Amino acid sequence: MLLESYLQDTWAAPTATDASATDVHDAVTGELVCRVSSTGLDLVAAFDHARRAGGQALRVLTFHRRADLLDAVAAAVRARREELYALSTRAGATLADARHDVDGGIRVLRDYAIRARTELPDAPHLLEGPAERLARGEDFLGVHLVTPSPGLMLQVNAFNFPVWAPLEKLAQALLAGLPSVIKPATPTAYLTEHLVRIVTDAGVLPPGSLQLVVGSVRPALGLLQEQDVLSFTGSAATAQTLRTHPNLLARSVRFNAEADSVNAIVLAPDVTPGTPLFEAFVREVVTEMTVKAGQKCTAIRRVLVPREHEAATLDAVASELAGVTIGNPAAEGVRMGAVVSLAQRDDVRRAVRRIAESGRLVHGDPDKVRVVDADPQRGAFLDTLLISADPDAAAPHEVEPFGPAATVLAYRDTAHAMDLVARGRGSLAASVVGDDLAWTTAFVREAAPWHGRLHLMDSANMTQTTGHGSPLPALRHGGPGRAGGGSEMAGTRGVLDLMQRTALQASPRLLDTFRTK
Repeated sequence: MLLESYLQDTWAAPTATDASATDVHDAVTGELVCRVSSTGLDLVAAFDHARRAGGQALRVLTFHRRADLLDAVAAAVRARREELYALSTRAGATLADARHDVDGGIRVLRDYAIRARTELPDAPHLLEGPAERLARGEDFLGVHLVTPSPGLMLQVNAFNFPVWAPLEKLAQALLAGLPSVIKPATPTAYLTEHLVRIVTDAGVLPPGSLQLVVGSVRPALGLLQEQDVLSFTGSAATAQTLRTHPNLLARSVRFNAEADSVNAIVLAPDVTPGTPLFEAFVREVVTEMTVKAGQKCTAIRRVLVPREHEAATLDAVASELAGVTIGNPAAEGVRMGAVVSLAQRDDVRRAVRRIAESGRLVHGDPDKVRVVDADPQRGAFLDTLLISADPDAAAPHEVEPFGPAATVLAYRDTAHAMDLVARGRGSLAASVVGDDLAWTTAFVREAAPWHGRLHLMDSANMTQTTGHGSPLPALRHGGPGRAGGGSEMAGTRGVLDLMQRTALQASPRLLDTFRTK
């Protein structure tokens, strides 16, 4: 079955031939789920419809009325979320994984709706002030006016969060007055397509404010204009290709990238094996390896520990991993399902073997796995894979196994640990686990420039933490260097980043016409 796209407020089928369509298979059974193609779709008309109909309808609304739209979308998705849970098993997701994706997206919508009403005015624009006096008198002042751009957001999303990612980007785009055109990743396009059907069935958004392109949007990159935004989530290699597209450069199209990164967790020297904080550290590592089968851009890939605690760490993590049941995500007791596809399974195997060349596999076998209620050959199953490697080898800091794999690296001293973290060349997130305030403070000062977010866990907060790999609407999601240099969420700051900030120099009487009551 060919997936349809949603363009110009109508579901449209591609004119694909067998040769031009891509098959998408069930991650658990290997059965054909759907076929994906964008052949014959009129993207020129779709983009024009977004700017002309969707953009105009959104820009006249106030921030508070746009917040109402977010609440309406959240309610529509929540009412039918069981459908998305059930469909997520075909992508290898357990119910807990699906809730991370689906419920997480609903929470972001609701969070942004609340923030808009409390932090933004009931107006279509924002006047940032106080006003600056620009002359000797009081009649020539300067302020910054933040207004919606007359463009669109093209979302290019990754396969691992087919619900959360489009909803998270949609939340900010709608509040900023931007219509969205969603391009889902092919392996989980059927999930995003069902999400869009749920929203469009509810009829809660203005015409043109939400569209969906299933299949390649490579030709669409040449259609983007100066007021548009390209918001990308995916590999660093793809981000580099997009960033240098001639049309994006010529038109200065705003480009936001959230790319892969080899995120780290660092155990401070004061934490000793057997203590509650050490056990919390081990649980954090195992959780990040197994939630969504390790297919998270924020997942822990490097586990940095003092050399004297390396053996204890390997034993403790391996022992926890041995109790993880792998198999059909719909089966009772299964904690970890499959990765999204056989191709993804093979990519992880290659990455793990490359890293293990500088060390050894401590737990798991890349080529064999015992599974419950599934065929390990037909499904894209992987064992949990724990590696011990030479900390100064290049591969652990350069290769990301996007699956249930992590590498333990033993550091000699604090300076060595700081250097190892920086070798990742920029990450979305890192965790530091320790109670020594002086050590953690010094480490944060060195590590902060290399990370979009730092998760600092100690004995005081270890029972309350939301976890290393959980981006939150109030905080920035993005990172420097290899992580793409972009920023998503960050509360209402992220909304204003999608709008145009213009300096106004005028008299007080004129500036007063822009002020909200």
